[in-house]
Amino acid sequence: MPAKKWNIDIQEIMQWMIMGEQEFAQMVIDFELEESDRLDTLSEEDGSSGNPPTKDTEIPKILPILPLRGLVVFPQTAVPLTIGQPRSIKLVDEVATGHRWIGLVTSRKPDLERPNSSDLYQYGTAAIIHRLFRAPDGTIRLLVQGVSRFKIKKFISEEPYITAEVLIQKEKEETGLEVEALTRNVRDQFIHISELIPSIPRELVATVNGLSDPLQTVYNIANLQKMDIETAQNLLELDSVIDKLHLMVALLAKETEVLDLGKKIQNEAREEIDKVQRDYFLREQLKAIQKELGEEDAQSVEIKEFIDRIKKSGMPPEPLKQAKRELDRLRGLPTAAAEYGVIRTYLDWLVSLPWASNSKDNLDITNARQVLDRDHYGLDEVKDRIIEFLAVRKLKLERAGEFTESADDIRKVREGVILCFVGPPGVGKTSLGQSIAKALNRKFIRTSLGGIRDEAEVRGHRRTYIGAMPGRILQSLRRVDSNNPVFMLDEIDKLGNDYRGDPSSALLEVLDPEQNSEFRDNYLEVAYDLSQIMFITTANQLDSIPTPLLDRMEVIEISGYTESEKVHIAQGFLVPRQLKENGLREKELKFKDEAITEVIRSFTRESGVRNLERNIGAICRKVVTLREKSKKRIRVISKKYVTELLGRPKFKPFEEIVKRTSVPGVATGLAWTPVGGQILFIEATSMPGSNLFKITGSVGDVMKESAQAALSYLKSHANDFNIPVERFKDVDIHMHIPAGAQPKDGPSAGITIVSALASLLSDKPIHPEIGMTGEISLRGKILPVGGIKEKMLAAHRAGLKNVFLPNDNIGDLDDLPAEIRDAIDFIGVDTIDEVIKKVI
Repeated sequence: MPAKKWNIDIQEIMQWMIMGEQEFAQMVIDFELEESDRLDTLSEEDGSSGNPPTKDTEIPKILPILPLRGLVVFPQTAVPLTIGQPRSIKLVDEVATGHRWIGLVTSRKPDLERPNSSDLYQYGTAAIIHRLFRAPDGTIRLLVQGVSRFKIKKFISEEPYITAEVLIQKEKEETGLEVEALTRNVRDQFIHISELIPSIPRELVATVNGLSDPLQTVYNIANLQKMDIETAQNLLELDSVIDKLHLMVALLAKETEVLDLGKKIQNEAREEIDKVQRDYFLREQLKAIQKELGEEDAQSVEIKEFIDRIKKSGMPPEPLKQAKRELDRLRGLPTAAAEYGVIRTYLDWLVSLPWASNSKDNLDITNARQVLDRDHYGLDEVKDRIIEFLAVRKLKLERAGEFTESADDIRKVREGVILCFVGPPGVGKTSLGQSIAKALNRKFIRTSLGGIRDEAEVRGHRRTYIGAMPGRILQSLRRVDSNNPVFMLDEIDKLGNDYRGDPSSALLEVLDPEQNSEFRDNYLEVAYDLSQIMFITTANQLDSIPTPLLDRMEVIEISGYTESEKVHIAQGFLVPRQLKENGLREKELKFKDEAITEVIRSFTRESGVRNLERNIGAICRKVVTLREKSKKRIRVISKKYVTELLGRPKFKPFEEIVKRTSVPGVATGLAWTPVGGQILFIEATSMPGSNLFKITGSVGDVMKESAQAALSYLKSHANDFNIPVERFKDVDIHMHIPAGAQPKDGPSAGITIVSALASLLSDKPIHPEIGMTGEISLRGKILPVGGIKEKMLAAHRAGLKNVFLPNDNIGDLDDLPAEIRDAIDFIGVDTIDEVIKKVI
């Protein structure tokens, strides 16, 4: 409460704070003699009629207790209080008319408005009411003087206010060097704190500094120091002056440390502000000096550079207008402004994009075919599609005047093609994109989309974010500095999505020839023409690509390679590359075709050629190691050297088939997977039971339904296949598809399942050279399936000689190389009866 509300002087409060008990009693007596009129006025205001304590007045043994909330009053200190509770007002009214002694005890629960005796601490301070003032709002303002501490012996009453019998607890009077040293330390720390807190009056500091009594010093400094209630109460309850001094030393040391740290932080902040102001003034002075010397400042030079870059960029009207608007904003900002860097970065991105920079296409069809054939063996469908693209583009450019307003503006001839290469890993999808760029004489960009979950990766961030930048599309175009590159978006089937957005949805505009001519990045905020870019995407499977995105792309399937194709690829591409990577010359090491064939058959099981290249590299490294260790030089790698250098063969597919199909109940099927075709074994067995049918091996619902349909068909046509009816009675049939850790599903195993069951029930094994694929119906029809090329490649790798497939899929065999069509006897079937009668 400000001093003027009390009608007293700050010097008077300071005087009360440093008075002892006897001095205060004497001051009250003197005050009464000298200011009797004022005391009479006080009595009239508050209704009091008693006299203040005299020098010899003792503290009553029974005191009215005034509960305090959030405050501890110490002896020998003057403290202003505000009373608002009716119970407390009644207490003050009665005490003010009598001896004016009250007991000030702190509540253990500061949030409790009307604490009871059980809520109070056991120690308090006996105090005298010195001044009393009734405020207009009904509250009473008191100025009390703490005299001595006491301990509550027992509570006497709760109403109309709390009263208690108290025992006065005098502190131990201690002297000596330790007391003097601690007192001086407390006093010095308080003076240091007052220097850090300008709000503490200097007169009060000087008065406290003049105190000699250690106890009086402790209490007066504690009254001015911030501390929690528990600590203040602990200080009051300590009996020893030395203990009180030690506690105050620790509290003041902590406060000093906090204030010193705060001052350090404040000084650092002030120094930073001063540095910014100093830099500003220096820049302004530098500008003035440069102006006097006729020189330009850095900002002017930068703005002129942006003007030149904007003129040379070849921007369309919309981004040009945006660039000029941002440049005007940049010109009016000081370089120290935070917005200056944001605008400067935006302009730098705007003028750095290849608005008009492009590569001139090489439309020579013969040259393009030569480049594609040199870099890749086979893949005729893809190469034919690229040749068609070049032929159409060449014709459109020749007749540009008929289709566009200006025959000279090549940018107006859109690409209109988005290719999607789909195939197993290692078949050359990514490297094919590089060859296409080389054939077209264009620059090549590749960015992987695998695992991207944030839409901003494609469309960029808003400029309002710190560290914002354009998406990957524009970043790549800036890096390659061309607006018509071959842009490969790798692993498009592995896009993700979460709360940050769906990247596949952002690609809908990028990969649409009708929309991407005005692609708007979130950061750029102006249209950018992507229609000159030849986009090529790659994927291992189509199932995970959203339908709207897949609809915008022309899908070209790249199946796995045959054995002879792998041999050609190895001799033409893989062997020379591995020789070079391992420090060998081409004349120093040769690979026979039989050696490469052995690596393909016995050490790899893949649709592509990655593992083949790894094994060729392993052979090269072992040859080099033998040369260094034993001086043994191997110049030609034959079949015998393959097993000698690579060790025991990892795969023997046909031997495995022979071993597993040697018993009844096992059939060899063909399956499609994202990594190519594979052979699949279906095993069945029977045991005495209660006509149960169980299928295991991580099988999906569709395959389970196919198995149930196969068993039902066999039961209903058992006589047609010479299967004894007794085989179905009182038996349980268990079907298993090995490699149980791999999930399996799909209807194409239906024909294999029915063959395995027929083999089990007729007790006749299926020939190991037979494979099959096809969906079955409950009426015995065989329905067409997908992935025929990949499945037939797997059959060829496994050494199968006869393959049953639906008649409706016979046309798909035209996609197979001639060597596979010659090596395998493909048998088209329409019904289950045809299959069982030929395999059993």
